[in-house]
Amino acid sequence: MAQATVLTLPTEHDETSRAQALAARYRCEFVDLKNFRIQHELFKTVPVDMMFRYNFVPLEQDGNRLTIAVSDPSKLMLLDEIAGLLGQRISTRVATLTQITDLLKKTEQSQRVLDEASEGMTFDVISSEDNPDETISIEKLTSEEDISPIIRLVDTTIFTALERRASDIHIETFDDSLVVKYRIDGVLQLAMAPIAREHHSTILSRIKVMSELDIAERRVPQDGRFRVRYKGRLIDFRVSIMPTVHGENAVLRVLDKESMSEKFSKLTLDVVGFHEDDLRRFRRYIREPYGMVLVTGPTGSGKTTTLYAALNEIKSDEDKIITIEDPVEYQIRGITQIPVNEKKGLTFARGLRSILRHDPDKILVGEIRDQETAQIAINSALTGHLVFTTVHANNVVDVLGRFLNMGVEAYNFVSALNCILAQRLVRTVCEHCVHTVHYDEEILLTSGLNPDEWRHFDFREGAGCIECGGTGYRGRTAIHELLDLTDPIREIILDKKPASEVRKLAQAEGMQFLRESAIDRVKRGWTTLKEINKVTFIEATR
Repeated sequence: MAQATVLTLPTEHDETSRAQALAARYRCEFVDLKNFRIQHELFKTVPVDMMFRYNFVPLEQDGNRLTIAVSDPSKLMLLDEIAGLLGQRISTRVATLTQITDLLKKTEQSQRVLDEASEGMTFDVISSEDNPDETISIEKLTSEEDISPIIRLVDTTIFTALERRASDIHIETFDDSLVVKYRIDGVLQLAMAPIAREHHSTILSRIKVMSELDIAERRVPQDGRFRVRYKGRLIDFRVSIMPTVHGENAVLRVLDKESMSEKFSKLTLDVVGFHEDDLRRFRRYIREPYGMVLVTGPTGSGKTTTLYAALNEIKSDEDKIITIEDPVEYQIRGITQIPVNEKKGLTFARGLRSILRHDPDKILVGEIRDQETAQIAINSALTGHLVFTTVHANNVVDVLGRFLNMGVEAYNFVSALNCILAQRLVRTVCEHCVHTVHYDEEILLTSGLNPDEWRHFDFREGAGCIECGGTGYRGRTAIHELLDLTDPIREIILDKKPASEVRKLAQAEGMQFLRESAIDRVKRGWTTLKEINKVTFIEATR
């Protein structure tokens, strides 16, 4: 009886051995792409379809000579063809075909997905107001045949933004072109090459149709929203159209509620980025029976995330938690959430009054913007409720002046406060391309650091790779300063002492300022010196 033939697939080791043998035979250098640092900018200079067609990746550029990695250096005609198409002299290195293919897929993952999906990919645009289940067909609203490439372009832009984790899409108009940018990890990046100016009105019209806005109106700002279906889930986009000297600009804010609600259901303060001591103290304040927990920082500094993490930790079946927000960006199970609706007359102040009649134990007020809301929130904190809220200010001391300028009675405000938390977000180092660097004395002094202490310190930085889009950063973490409203602090505020004295006393009591928190993240290797210099004032350490 004949023995069955067993087919054995080549292992990674076999493929590497073959590639090394080919490299030796044709006197080429073998390169392991797993450990090779790819130059992101160099990738942009070579057409994607060419790299896929000829199975090569660019490694280095030296003048007019381009070094590439191929799997088979024996195909000299093919190498000559690449050199002719690129108009450069080619230097060859050998890598395994698997590594080259994997790298190409990773490099142009979103582009490749787009090319495959754009044939049959359409977004279901769903009306958010009267009939949330109605699917709007763009074809019904725009019958011109020449609109289809624009529909495809806008859909492609949205799709790529979701693939690349963008929080916002910016469409900016100039006198000769239209530029599309994505905000990723808090920083704007070009999404694609500039688009011809002639397509401006058609692209903006497409976005207005999706958002149910007035296509004919181009002189005043417009706000709208639309919803798309992506990978089986619904994603909301908040749209703002603004007229400029060169035409209208648009900003699309991505609100991935389903994905974020899933993440927020497991969110705790451990992942927000607190220092151990600040975390212990903040957890004590969010578990107080009453009072006000105030979080401050600029737009996009993660205040909402921190407050949701706090609510997630303290929510229970025994307490009723009600929030009023503008808008409700993420939904948390077990919490009653109310969206502000200014058009219908539901303001923060009016909603907050109604909330108090619903017998809550804990209340979250999305933002305090005026005296009326501030007064009701403070009274709620003084009458036995635990109130979480945010206000826009630069640091914990500025918050005090902000409330007093609103006309709030200082004694009531100070009595209601449990703590004030100021927060910023800093980008974290990409772990895929991290390396260590040292800085000279001048940079250390400019950054307010003691050269004797930091001269030999190994600062971690990202070189820029495929995973982080060439930025050297991937993801963000928070830095904090937490002011305890101790009796001496309350007294100095009521005595109307200057802010500098409040800061000195807080420092004497052990408060860590934003700059010190940022330097601590650098010491831990989470972020870079350049990033914290961009986000915090160096003078804060004085």
